[in-house]
Amino acid sequence: MADYIHSKGLKIGIYSDAGRQTCGGRPGSFGHEYQDALTYAKWGIDYLKYDWCSTEDINPVGAYDLMRDALRSAGRPILFSMCEWGQSKPWTWAKDTGHMWRTTGDIYNCFDCVNDHGSWKSFGVMQILDMQEGLRKYAGPGHWNDPDMLEVGNGQAVNQDRAHFSMWCMLAAPLILGNDIRNMTAETKAIVMNKEVIALDQDTLGVQGLKVATQDSIEVWFKPLAGGDWAFCLLNRSKVEKEYTIQWQNFNFDDEVSKQSTNFNKTTYVIRNLWSKKQEGNTKKDKKVLVPAQDVVLYRLSIGKK
Repeated sequence: MADYIHSKGLKIGIYSDAGRQTCGGRPGSFGHEYQDALTYAKWGIDYLKYDWCSTEDINPVGAYDLMRDALRSAGRPILFSMCEWGQSKPWTWAKDTGHMWRTTGDIYNCFDCVNDHGSWKSFGVMQILDMQEGLRKYAGPGHWNDPDMLEVGNGQAVNQDRAHFSMWCMLAAPLILGNDIRNMTAETKAIVMNKEVIALDQDTLGVQGLKVATQDSIEVWFKPLAGGDWAFCLLNRSKVEKEYTIQWQNFNFDDEVSKQSTNFNKTTYVIRNLWSKKQEGNTKKDKKVLVPAQDVVLYRLSIGKK
């Protein structure tokens, strides 16, 4: 099966657990880490998601370091995706352990709500987004914060899906489709296959975006990009359309993570709307926009391009 998948130009992933059992009740890798890693390498696996069920009295740092060492010893490059739901704050210690780590509990197919299962909760898109506050300084090329998979195409409204995808790209998050790719609507395809939006997520600078202001349910986000460009996003969290005036000069700031500055007082950027795929002038003057309900306005601000 791995050979077949590779023949299509794709990668193959597999799932296991640091505990005695997986979250689905199957045998976990506890006590068999090197055996499992060697098996994955022999099978031609490219990606391991390593979960955290049935881990009573197990130390997460030791458990994930152990599987990291096992994967390295197996001799095949395998992307190591850690999933202990952010309980031990892996962003503070896992830079040299995993390639990505979940920062929260499971995502839920809802734009703005919480699903209470009793002993645990799953979270809507906005709740997951809020949980990323303060984590951007820990991520970068080769070690990423993972706010969980995308729910795009699973039944939310198109505007909500567009906002969801946009914000995950602003977060430089791993883009993992959680929908059935065999049955995608044209609207879903237009979202998950928008190369200009994906380019923000995959930008080589590898720096997460940051929220710089909030006004009347509108959040203002910036993401530094390689070459001095910026991604700019207005997120409308409310259920009604909002008018917003972008006063560029109010957003002169130095980003401590990327060491880049917006310099709107010195630099004029060309504005490209990444969802309409149209040029919208430049940043010399304030710009009045309408942000649809539970949707975004997403721009790439470019230097020296027309």
